[in-house]
Amino acid sequence: MRVGKKSRKRVDYSLYLVADRNVGRSARPLEDIVERALQGGVTLVQLREKESGAKDFISVAKKIQKITRRAKVPLIINDRVDIALAIDADGAHVGQSDMPAKLARELLGPKKILGVSAKTPAEALRAQNDGADYLGVGDIFGTRSKDDAGKPIGSEAIRRIARAVSIPVVGIGGISAKNAAEAIAAGARGIAVISAIVLAREPEKAANELRSIVDTSLNK
Repeated sequence: MRVGKKSRKRVDYSLYLVADRNVGRSARPLEDIVERALQGGVTLVQLREKESGAKDFISVAKKIQKITRRAKVPLIINDRVDIALAIDADGAHVGQSDMPAKLARELLGPKKILGVSAKTPAEALRAQNDGADYLGVGDIFGTRSKDDAGKPIGSEAIRRIARAVSIPVVGIGGISAKNAAEAIAAGARGIAVISAIVLAREPEKAANELRSIVDTSLNK
C-alpha cells in the first residue's frame, strides 16, 4: 500500500544535481559549486559521500543544507537514511543494494522524499509500491562518476520504465547538454547530473544551459 503521498510537497525534478566531492577532486569547494549551480537553475540537490564516515558526512551535509534551504530547494541524502534523519534533510535516495525502499520509507515517514534507483520495470514497480516518490533510472549513457554503475542501459530503458509506473522518472548517467533532450523525449521528468556541473568551469552557466534544454524539451 502506498503511504501518505498527498502529505508531501510537489517536487520539481527538472534539473537534479548529484553533488559529490570525490568526482574529479575539484579544487573548488563543493559548497561553492552547489551555490552556483542553484543560481543556474538546479531544482533538487542530492549529496553523495561514498567515502566519508558519519561525522564528516554530517558536517558536509549541514553546510550544503544551509545553501539549499536559502534557495528553497530540497536536499536529498544518498544511501544514508540515518544521515538524512540526523540533519532533517528533505529526503533520501537508495539503490537496489542499499536499505530496502520499504524500510527506508518506514524510517523516513510519510512526509520525506524517497528516491530509488531502478534499471528495469520490475524494479521500478516494486519501488513505487514500496513508497518511492521518484525513480533514478540509469546508467543511461555511460558514466565515469560511479564505479559500480554497470553497462549503459540507454534511453529506451527510460521509456519502458516511465510507461510502467505513475511516479516521476529521472534519467542519470553520462547526461550532458548533448543528450539531455533525448532523456526527456524518452519520458524522463528530469535529468540528474554530476560531472556536467561539478566539473564545469562555470557551474552556474552549465546548470543554466541544462535547465534551458530540459524546460524546452518538457514543453514540447
